[in-house]
Amino acid sequence: MASTNKNHPRHPLKEMGTTEFVIMMAALMSITALSIDTMLPALPHIGQELHVADPNDRQMIITLFMMGLGIGSLIYGPMSDRFGRRPVLMVAAGLQLLSTFICVIAPSFDILLLARLIAGLSIASCRVVAVSIVRDCFQGDAMARIMSLVMVTFIIVPVLAPSVGSLVLLVAPWRAIFGLLVMMIVGLGIWQYLRLPETLPPENRVAIGVSDLWRTFLMVVTNRNSIGHMLASGIMMGGLIGFLVSIQQIFFDVFHAGDFFPIGFALITMWMGLGGLLNSRLVERVGARRLSQGAVIVLILLSLVHCVLIVSGHEHLVTFIIIQSITTTCFSFSGANFSAISLEPFTRGVGLASSIQAALTTLLSTVLGGIVGASFDGTVLPLSVGFLVFGTLAFFLIAWAERWRLFARPGHANLRKGNYV
Repeated sequence: MASTNKNHPRHPLKEMGTTEFVIMMAALMSITALSIDTMLPALPHIGQELHVADPNDRQMIITLFMMGLGIGSLIYGPMSDRFGRRPVLMVAAGLQLLSTFICVIAPSFDILLLARLIAGLSIASCRVVAVSIVRDCFQGDAMARIMSLVMVTFIIVPVLAPSVGSLVLLVAPWRAIFGLLVMMIVGLGIWQYLRLPETLPPENRVAIGVSDLWRTFLMVVTNRNSIGHMLASGIMMGGLIGFLVSIQQIFFDVFHAGDFFPIGFALITMWMGLGGLLNSRLVERVGARRLSQGAVIVLILLSLVHCVLIVSGHEHLVTFIIIQSITTTCFSFSGANFSAISLEPFTRGVGLASSIQAALTTLLSTVLGGIVGASFDGTVLPLSVGFLVFGTLAFFLIAWAERWRLFARPGHANLRKGNYV
């Protein structure tokens, strides 16, 4: 139900409409994907120019950025809870611009890695604040629907990003990719400044104090539903991070299909977008819990089949693309739904709750994904085993969070409504 409080900020859907709102939230979150996926084709070029001896060390360009995302996620939620969403986004955009420009001119691998860490710290604001903005306006299955629509738009970016990176490399050195990111950050910042209203009501702002932060933190980590789904999300995402950091080597070194990499990557990741679209259509009818739990089970069974194919010697590029396509579809039915479920208990302090969620899932997934990437041995087996192990652990965490009652929907009717909060 729309608020009648005269002090309530303007609802963004009244200012810009659903389509522009979804696209803007997707664009905010897409900066993260652009900062990762456009780099993938350039990793060999970066390693060659900056004298990186071990190919696995090139993965640090991705993993340090992800570490920055996790650490930065703890900052922007509390800040946006205190000062509002718009001011925090504007300040963080300036830091994004500076750190990305340093990547353009980095004279050494160490400086590049430092700039990537800072870029991750600043770009963390996009994900955290975007989720907080959506939660300001929606809740329950309605929030899951909007997040799924955001993910549908967002997923177009990783589908196309490696191709964009490859096209840039045809006409310019790898530094031009960071230059392109600089221009995108500037454009997005101007769009936010002109079109995005403040969404956090004054009465829901939380002062930044140790007691306030600690109290909200305890609410998050002691809520069985929230912490269970947050941990499950982070562990499952570990497999996806492992996929991202090792996919370039898999195409180049395992299947010797470097020229096919942008197309193959697009064929795999496009299914995440299609799955997100289907999830957005089904979630209010079927329920976020039923869809996400079913997806985890499918991922476990699929990963087991994949391991058998690899060990038996029947793995090849076609089977890899098919299996990874179905795997990424499973993430479409888990990621946005896990996020919505874990934030259900929160209205005040949702920014901090979103920060804790983003920090916990990102840091956990980065560590686990880094282990998978570092285990790359010239085969796809470490990645497949990672998906199997992480999916199994996530399933048991979800079952624990739901008190071993799976495929149920909450009894609160307000969590199924599509109205504004």
